[in-house]
Amino acid sequence: MKYKYLGQTGVQVSELGFGAMSFGGDADKATSLSLYQAAREAGINYFDTANYYSHGLSEEYLGEFVAHERQNIILATKFCFPTSEDVNARGTSRKHLFDAIHQSLGRLKTEYVDILFIHRFDVNTPLEETLRALDDLVRDGKILYAGASNFAAWQFMKAEAIAKAEAYARLKCIQLMYNLAKRQAEVELLPMALSEKIGVLGYSPLGGGLLTGKYNQSEKPAEGRLTTNPMYSKRYGNPKYLETAAKFTAFARENGFNPVSLAVRWAATHEAVTCPIIGARNARQLSDSLASVEIEMSSELRATLSSFSETPPPATDRNEEQQ
Repeated sequence: MKYKYLGQTGVQVSELGFGAMSFGGDADKATSLSLYQAAREAGINYFDTANYYSHGLSEEYLGEFVAHERQNIILATKFCFPTSEDVNARGTSRKHLFDAIHQSLGRLKTEYVDILFIHRFDVNTPLEETLRALDDLVRDGKILYAGASNFAAWQFMKAEAIAKAEAYARLKCIQLMYNLAKRQAEVELLPMALSEKIGVLGYSPLGGGLLTGKYNQSEKPAEGRLTTNPMYSKRYGNPKYLETAAKFTAFARENGFNPVSLAVRWAATHEAVTCPIIGARNARQLSDSLASVEIEMSSELRATLSSFSETPPPATDRNEEQQ
């Protein structure tokens, strides 16, 4: 396992991160512990969760698992999505942020988190309020760095402008969706990250299971997120994504690659990406993702794989200017 600097934080994270969304949900406590241990044995030091995952159980389990080696772990969590039926238990207001971080610290059994992400842009709360509250938490030592997840490039840069003008703690990293089927991040987010030296954590490198080889254009398995989960069905329901998956998995098998390993490696090797976030419900799924670091991704191989999906147009939509 190699390690890379996360933007300009000075902190090094493993070339693969582990997402604990399955903890307390698809993975029971014993399975979750085995996944954590396997990730650590492989050298992963970046672990990602959210207060929203499994109604807080993901944070509880992860907090228990890291307790004996907390100083060696880069621990990230998120806030914004509803955490109860209360009307104020959501969003990025100062009130919800302070409630959320104290609850997360309790569940994670730690005095601080390394990174706190705004889970998504909140149209109901001024960014100035959120950024000031995050700055207070940085100054108090409850969070070391702030980041944003699921932001558009203009939203992130708006936050940057406010933080710079007000001398608030700036957003150090961004978490975004990136895989061979969904490449929208290449239009503005990844170029922005390169330009501004922002750390990039890419989630869903397998496209919710689309790129694992389980799905094709003629049939879908009875079980699987793309079949049973409405959110993933909508996210990856476009037939062009199934076409990409079919081409990709056929190439992988014809050339001796595990599709899971190859998909994760493709997502990891964009020059702007610090690390993709892998997840798993069982040990077999995790081992295939961990094996991705063994693949040598040449520029020729990456170009071949990229040809299986549509390259998004540039931000100006002037396709003739693409190189």
